[in-house]
Amino acid sequence: MNTAALKETWAAAETLGDEVPLYFYSHLFLSHPDLRSMFPVSMATQRDRLVGALGRIVSRVDELDEVTGFIQQLGRDHRRFEVIAQHYDAVGVSLLATLKHFLGAAWTEELAADWAAAYGLIAMVMVQAAEESEATSPAAWEGHVLSVDRRSIDVAVIQVMPDPALPFEPGQAMAVEIPARPRLWRYFSPANAPRADGTLEFHVQLVPGGQVSGPMIRSLAVGDTLRVGAPVGEELTLGDHERTRELLMIAGGAGLAPMRAHLERIDQQWQATGEAPRVHLFHGARVPWNLYEAKLLRDLTVRPWFTYTPVVSGDSSYPGRQGLVGDVAADEAARPGLLALVAGSPDMVRHTVARLRDAGLPSTDIRFEQFATLDDDSHASHHHTQNPQPARAAVEQMGARA
Repeated sequence: MNTAALKETWAAAETLGDEVPLYFYSHLFLSHPDLRSMFPVSMATQRDRLVGALGRIVSRVDELDEVTGFIQQLGRDHRRFEVIAQHYDAVGVSLLATLKHFLGAAWTEELAADWAAAYGLIAMVMVQAAEESEATSPAAWEGHVLSVDRRSIDVAVIQVMPDPALPFEPGQAMAVEIPARPRLWRYFSPANAPRADGTLEFHVQLVPGGQVSGPMIRSLAVGDTLRVGAPVGEELTLGDHERTRELLMIAGGAGLAPMRAHLERIDQQWQATGEAPRVHLFHGARVPWNLYEAKLLRDLTVRPWFTYTPVVSGDSSYPGRQGLVGDVAADEAARPGLLALVAGSPDMVRHTVARLRDAGLPSTDIRFEQFATLDDDSHASHHHTQNPQPARAAVEQMGARA
């Protein structure tokens, strides 16, 4: 398989802009009109999400070993769309038809065979993972809203009881669909470690013009039922060998959620064993009232392992640290040896990652997620433009809107 040719041809297709996704979706929906109902009513924000992600991950099939686990997670997660094996065939045929249309004479028999083999390999991994999960978990979980706590103008904390129990790891994310916005799924990270009662806590931040965050904050009510997808993501999770490392957590807005989940688990560990890694948390907000967990985090500073620094960027009267949270964290706490976890808006993540690298942290010690750059309503900030693993970024984009 000529992976160099796959990358070159996809790079050429990407230069054509909106023409490629428009042709792809036209081909897909004309040949399989039954698939149209699986996508949002408005395709304005869908555009190149699926086809762009497919092209990038398939063209980088030589990096499959790095992201097999995540592709398997996406296969399981895509069961929430009632995706079956035949749907992967339909999408693959439309992807190859799109490439053939735009590449013209460059679409040789050899290139077509390479694209078909690469797509088939990626699809097989996803399909097999989905089939294996059918025996142990539902396609999606019903989530019953237990409370909606409006913490500020921009932020609400929502408690949800999934049915059945939904296992996950702190730092993972779950796609959520609300009744008011069918087929518009948005990724959120639970802000809690797994609890004995199985409840989940989602932090939702209002995004100007967001199609999901607004209704979630303004109109979601106790007793409503959400749909929740399978947990995905590895970038902000901690393996067993990483749980003893000193951590630098940098969060913007509701990007605090996955950090809170880790803090909850670490505190449970400390109370049970008396041991915990050192943790330095910097939480940034534009105005002080959006530091919505400040009291809880200040209370947690009685723990010998934890320090908390709130940072405000838009209020010159604020008596504490002012400026961009990435700048403050890089100047005051970044040093080689720390493991940095970053979550927030796309711009915040890009800036923070760059500042941490300038401060001497190697890329392998800077962890961040990918969803918010792909999804205008997600809480956090997966930042594929800064990610040294482009294949992972592509598969995460594939999960954000597919």
